Amino acid sequence: MNGRPHLDVIDPSRRRALKLAGGGLAVAFLWTAGLGPAVAQMSPRRQPGDEAAAAADGKPPFAPNAFIRIDADGTIRLVMPTVEMGQAIYTGICMMLAEELGVGLDQIRVEHSIPSDELYGQVLLGGGQITGGSTSTRGQWQSLREAGAVARDMLVAAAAARWKVDPATCTVARAVITHGPTGRTLAFGAVASAAADMPQPTQVKLKDPKDFTVIGRPLRRVDSPDKVNGTTQFGIDVKVPGMKFAAVRTSPELAGTLGAVDDAKARAMPGVIDVLRLDNAVAVVGENFWIASRGLEALDIEWRHGVNEHLDNNALLDGLKESSRTGPALVGRKPKGEGAAAGTPVEMTFVSPMLAHAPMEPLNATVHVTPGRCDIWTGTQVPTRAQAEAARICKIPVDAVGVHNQYLGGGFGRRLETDQVEQAVAFARQVGYPLKVIWSREEDIRHDRVRPLYFDRISATLGADGKPTSWKHRITSGTVLGRWAPGAMGKDGMDSDAIESAADLPYEMDNVLVEWVRHDMPPGLVTGWWRGVGPTHNLFVVESFVDQLAHAAGKEPLAYRRALMKPGSRALGVLDLAAEKAGWGKPLPPRVGRGVAVGSPFGSHVCAIVEVEVSPQGQVHLRHAVVAVDVGIVINPSSVEAQVQGGLLFGLSAALFNGITIKDGMIEQSNFHDYRTLRIDETPILDVHVVKSGESPGGLGEVGTAIAAPALANAIFAATGIRLTELPVARTPLNASKDVLNDVTDGVRPAGDRA
Repeated sequence: MNGRPHLDVIDPSRRRALKLAGGGLAVAFLWTAGLGPAVAQMSPRRQPGDEAAAAADGKPPFAPNAFIRIDADGTIRLVMPTVEMGQAIYTGICMMLAEELGVGLDQIRVEHSIPSDELYGQVLLGGGQITGGSTSTRGQWQSLREAGAVARDMLVAAAAARWKVDPATCTVARAVITHGPTGRTLAFGAVASAAADMPQPTQVKLKDPKDFTVIGRPLRRVDSPDKVNGTTQFGIDVKVPGMKFAAVRTSPELAGTLGAVDDAKARAMPGVIDVLRLDNAVAVVGENFWIASRGLEALDIEWRHGVNEHLDNNALLDGLKESSRTGPALVGRKPKGEGAAAGTPVEMTFVSPMLAHAPMEPLNATVHVTPGRCDIWTGTQVPTRAQAEAARICKIPVDAVGVHNQYLGGGFGRRLETDQVEQAVAFARQVGYPLKVIWSREEDIRHDRVRPLYFDRISATLGADGKPTSWKHRITSGTVLGRWAPGAMGKDGMDSDAIESAADLPYEMDNVLVEWVRHDMPPGLVTGWWRGVGPTHNLFVVESFVDQLAHAAGKEPLAYRRALMKPGSRALGVLDLAAEKAGWGKPLPPRVGRGVAVGSPFGSHVCAIVEVEVSPQGQVHLRHAVVAVDVGIVINPSSVEAQVQGGLLFGLSAALFNGITIKDGMIEQSNFHDYRTLRIDETPILDVHVVKSGESPGGLGEVGTAIAAPALANAIFAATGIRLTELPVARTPLNASKDVLNDVTDGVRPAGDRA
């Protein structure tokens, strides 16, 4: 991969408060509406729970808020309100705090936070201590900088009091306070105790962006050194004295239950300690995971059928189609113009598959249950939810549950769920020692909380100029939000995630009707948040359809989009930048095509242009990808580049290869041989470009994933004339003749010569 993002030049006159994409139509994961006045949010100043948090951090002499700890020896510890799972948020948080505190990233230590909605609640996610929805930076941009400024002003006040000078005559740099007129200096540690006794400022002055020395620089990640030398501890690395290991098998049939278990062979194996049972799962405990896994294979298990015994993908899809035709529809966007319009009709249907997360670190949790107490070591995106569920299972108070969060080896939304932690607690209650419960890769995929299956009907009428005079989009799916946070659903039952990037189009059209039909999945088939969720599906449908409209109108696809956009809009800005950098319009060889897609998910704006070559045998070669993003003020350009690259490749992998399918009530896929990802020799040259912006930061972690599928599909259409209406690509023959249908297996070939 090559290409570096452009450093943002921040114009302070353009600083604005965070605005929701699409003028407040619908933004996935933003759940402040309808949750009442008690929504918690992070505070830059002291809160009632700060004392307990500081005590957990060793009672440092200076702890002005929940995020900053300064010891007497000058050690600066920053407490992370969110979790790190590869998205570089720890670095971003440190940069926001350090900018106003007046320290360098090389001067700090990073610590995981305790579970606390009160101290670390994300206001954009209803006040829960949740990492997800591409909200971490945009939801903390103001409060974290204020937290750093509060601490800085208290430290300066303490130094000024010692010197008997005006605090306004003091400056701060690299954790040292300097009195300008005399040149006297004091390190933070020297005034830490005195600063704790200073009154907290009611107002703080934040830096003018032109004076930033940390924010906007491509700094190295704070977690990189430990990851390089192997000292970073993920959940799966945890070791607790006396710990034993458990390998688990849950009913392969969704909603099935456990019948008889013959464990004689397993119990006879050296190193096997016990066999534990739940109503739908069994675990073998051993001295190490290998022994436990071998013991699990030795079990003779009888599984009992449940309601899904005959369930398959065809039945699921048939149900969605029927609901799309007959189910009650909720309106996500009402047309401003006439309901019907004269012109040329274009209508399409799309199917978007269920998807698994498959994080590199399989799900795991280490649990020790003792009388009146439960301790959990894991990596979770929802520590307070895990804490509450453990308390429920153990029948103890919430504050009797300790959640010791770790680095996450990938999340992608999977660790927004607590099912594996709940299972581990239920098993650990049956023994008297700490128990590390690890899911195998097969268990991880077959019992995932998958992205929903979607069925879309979309139509438009084209006027004489080829532009849409009407637009109708009906989305049919289950609801993740309705299960996961039912209080965040609209008053009419609308799931905002289901319509994001469908209701808030980047195009100027008035006669637009967007509807959602709720179709719940059968019991046991649980859908969950998947990196990008609603926008990953809606952008595929919308941008594929816009491409088809351009084709039907006889227009060039990029020019067609440009003509539909508002001049000067941020979406148009990324479209123009991507087109320029990709060399749009330059001639291409036969069976090579460029595809474009643009959207505004998660409060940011993105355009991807993907160039592919499709062989006569139907194999797709990813030649080049260009992504332009406008994420507002950039905290760390290196992180932006990495997140866009990783997100796009994650999305391309899913679009090319992956879809979860059900047969006889069971998920068919099990490991990377049948749920695969792009290999390094299959990845394209990938260039990332950042629009210069002074807007408040938008979301980033899911933006690249959301835009990948439509750009790829449109490139394949440009190369072959085949319009993809169902993913993954591997399920659609792209070959030139029927006699080579069997040659299309993976649907991709190594990149080889990319010249």
